Amino acid sequence: MTGDQDSSAVVRDQYEAYPYPPRIPAKEAERRIIRGSPSPLDELNHYVFGGRRDFRQPFRALVAGCGTGDAAIMLGYELQASGCPAEVVCIDLSNAALGIVERRAKTRGLRNLRLHRASLLELDGLSLRGFDYIDCCGVLHHLDDPPAGLAALRRALAPGGGIGLMVYAPLGRAGVYEVQALLRLTGEGLSLDQRIDLALLTLDALPDGHPFKTNKGITDHHLLGHAGIVDLLLHARDRAYLVPELVALVRGAGLAISGFIEPARYQPVRYVSDPGLKARLSALAPEDAWAAAELISGTIKKHICYLVEPATLSSALARPDSPDVVPLLDVRDQAEFAGRLSRGSGLVLNYDGAKLRYPLPRGATALILAIDGRRSLAEIHAALGATAGPYERFKEAFDMLYTALNAGNMMFLRYPASRK
Repeated sequence: MTGDQDSSAVVRDQYEAYPYPPRIPAKEAERRIIRGSPSPLDELNHYVFGGRRDFRQPFRALVAGCGTGDAAIMLGYELQASGCPAEVVCIDLSNAALGIVERRAKTRGLRNLRLHRASLLELDGLSLRGFDYIDCCGVLHHLDDPPAGLAALRRALAPGGGIGLMVYAPLGRAGVYEVQALLRLTGEGLSLDQRIDLALLTLDALPDGHPFKTNKGITDHHLLGHAGIVDLLLHARDRAYLVPELVALVRGAGLAISGFIEPARYQPVRYVSDPGLKARLSALAPEDAWAAAELISGTIKKHICYLVEPATLSSALARPDSPDVVPLLDVRDQAEFAGRLSRGSGLVLNYDGAKLRYPLPRGATALILAIDGRRSLAEIHAALGATAGPYERFKEAFDMLYTALNAGNMMFLRYPASRK
């Protein structure tokens, strides 16, 4: 047995004992779909297919390392609800996790999921390829060889497809790796359950000034029970990526980043007010700007991004460049959201204490209320009537609104051919 196979067995056994995140299939019918990035259908269409994917056509997706199924259930549900003839292939090392996915899908009445117990490194041998889209959330950073993992995903993509990726980021996980190292030193020879007990004792004993105790953004050990403790502090393999390291990983696989989620967090000029500093940050190339934003923020815990082939990069990201484009709002209560914005002077996005400000146009409330997910910009302009003014003035107002809401991951775009 090779070292990689041996450590893979340790990871598998961890998730057999404590599937992550903990989910109770019997309660699936009682709760709304758990939505998160990457992989909501409108979001991935925006960042991978330029908003032009026609979901009336067959669609094949892979969830590489599905865990207990949040992404698989969300993607399967949205595709089935849209009437798309889709197949969502879900792979994971853990039979326990796959069993939870299967029961959750059955409760939801999902018919488009296919489950396989496998590592993403086995995709070639299983002849699993030709996927329009791949979700790989929280998996690559648990491999002995992340570049080999991303290369395997790249080979499994259909031409023109894309990947939704999440990997850990180190600055926002301050204290985590120190505690992991401490528990490796003190937990040698103990069983997993004994190491959980040791972790609980250790967390109680940490001084108040320890980075782990002062890091309020780390919550799995509080919210997700023993599964959260194991995944956060006792994982057999865990690494994190600064932006330049992530860019190098992606480029090494022959891919490119089409966008980060949430975009605002990667726009360094939004963190500062000094005009001279803003000017210097504005002059940075995109990859350097992303890196600068991470360093200024200091609190990004994970990088969520979409990857595409470099040849399709110019067309992968949807843009409001046509009267035919259809804007889509992703807010829970559209009327409440519009009312809240009408009481302020702009949009303020609060990320771990950093308040990122975006101006809004006059008439933003009416514009938001006119967006229904079906009407194009031209149709919205017509519906607003004389109050919108000429199309050029309306478009300037929409562009300002779009800049703000897309930055907060609250607005996407699609073209009429991709309407559900």
